[in-house]
Amino acid sequence: MAREAWKTKIGLILAMAGNAVGLGNFLRFPVQAVQNGGGAFMIPYFVAFLLLGIPLMWIEWGMGRFGGKHGYGTVPRIFDRLWNHPAAKYVGVLGLFIPLALLCYYMYICSWTLGYSVFSVIGQYDGILTRESMGSFLAGYQGVEVNQYFHHLWPAFFFFMVTLVLTTYTLSHGLVSGIERLAKVAMPALFIFGVILVVRIFMIGAPDPAVPEQNIVNGLAFIWNPNFSELKNSSVWLAAAGQVFFTLSLGFGAIQTYASYVPKNDDVALTGLTTAMTNEFAEVILGSSIAIPVAVAFFGLTETMSIAHGGAFDLGFQSMPIIFQRIPWGSFFGCMWFLLLFFAGITSCVAMAQPIMALLKEEFGLSTQKAAYSIGAFLLIATLPVMFFIQYGFLDELDFWIGTFGLVVFAVIEVVLFVWVFGSYRCWKEITRGSYVQIPQFFFLIIRYVTPFYLIVLLFAWMHEYGIDIILMRGVEEVNRPYVLGARLMLTAIFVLLCVLIHFGFKKRKKRIFHIQKGKI
Repeated sequence: MAREAWKTKIGLILAMAGNAVGLGNFLRFPVQAVQNGGGAFMIPYFVAFLLLGIPLMWIEWGMGRFGGKHGYGTVPRIFDRLWNHPAAKYVGVLGLFIPLALLCYYMYICSWTLGYSVFSVIGQYDGILTRESMGSFLAGYQGVEVNQYFHHLWPAFFFFMVTLVLTTYTLSHGLVSGIERLAKVAMPALFIFGVILVVRIFMIGAPDPAVPEQNIVNGLAFIWNPNFSELKNSSVWLAAAGQVFFTLSLGFGAIQTYASYVPKNDDVALTGLTTAMTNEFAEVILGSSIAIPVAVAFFGLTETMSIAHGGAFDLGFQSMPIIFQRIPWGSFFGCMWFLLLFFAGITSCVAMAQPIMALLKEEFGLSTQKAAYSIGAFLLIATLPVMFFIQYGFLDELDFWIGTFGLVVFAVIEVVLFVWVFGSYRCWKEITRGSYVQIPQFFFLIIRYVTPFYLIVLLFAWMHEYGIDIILMRGVEEVNRPYVLGARLMLTAIFVLLCVLIHFGFKKRKKRIFHIQKGKI
């Protein structure tokens, strides 16, 4: 059976950009910048982008196209081809495990943005003008507490189901009619909404004439003004590297699957760089120009600092709805803001689901529709614990092991395999073959030496800073411990399930190929 392929180059770039551009670009990035020295944060951020982001982007593109050349779209198959060892495919299970486990909570968070876009239009949160009350609104929506705003979890479940159905529907229509078509609609809309919001926010100026220092210009200065003393703090460098991973969707396993549908001699160097630059525009230009500057204009520097240290949820779901109520056409712009976030999230959801789609189709011979429905059914079941136990740290536990630690572990493994086991010269040849641009030669040395060293130092630093305490559950309240353990058991079960699928999938495909060669099929 012929493998699918991208129909257009612009469709590929937009789909890859949709994979990279997510909720973290507009919520996590500005918060990370404020928490870690403002403009000074951008120094380690761009260092990590140069030494980690771009090299890893090319490595994952190269690996994916290499796998596609041999008819493979999953990391276990690619690893098995790179490293002729019985363990290779099971190590490659990480490239399926991370995106699937991440989807179990990322899609739920994505559905909040859809819900809030509707709430903006119907005036659900109208009249809630304090952060405390808006926090209570979010807690009621999440089912963390029963209050005057929400009496049950059904609204959150409804919008999650809508998001799940849209994701499943897109996946069921395949690469071109599903993912590529979604990207061609969602990504331009996202950028148009982002530019409109930036223009509208810049027009606000100083909303309160009595407090002229609370204005958009000071808001931009707040996020870009460098506090160079923070550069001595190792946590700032860790945060910057972590943000680069999040923002480019590195270590997820999704880029390899998307790139596997690229023709074997098609360019990956320029296309990968274009994807990275598109993502950086969304993050550095749009992401830094919306939420934090407008918060400073309305709340002031001190209050905005408190908002930023409260996290991305406080910024996006507490402060922004209050601000939209204070400007003309606020419900319209509020809907636009949350739809922007939803488009960013939904395009990432379909990308994270694609590696599992490739597994089910290539190893088990499932049709596109059956594979999509199988994933949808699994996510419906696996997301329920996240919904019901969010107040007990269930989501946070998943996010550390998958969205932080797991990404770096997987990145270390893929770099070692592709650069050192497969061979640095073969790796470089694979990346540069068919390239429309000539990659500077110094990137060969970066990919060979600097990137793996950077990743290993990052991994050990993260373990030293956070890992030991989290492994031993230090600081976890007694009431939350069973749920934290439950989250770990759930992750273990997903990993074991995927190992079993890989074991039988490889056998099934080998048998199917044997019968084809014998003329029995």
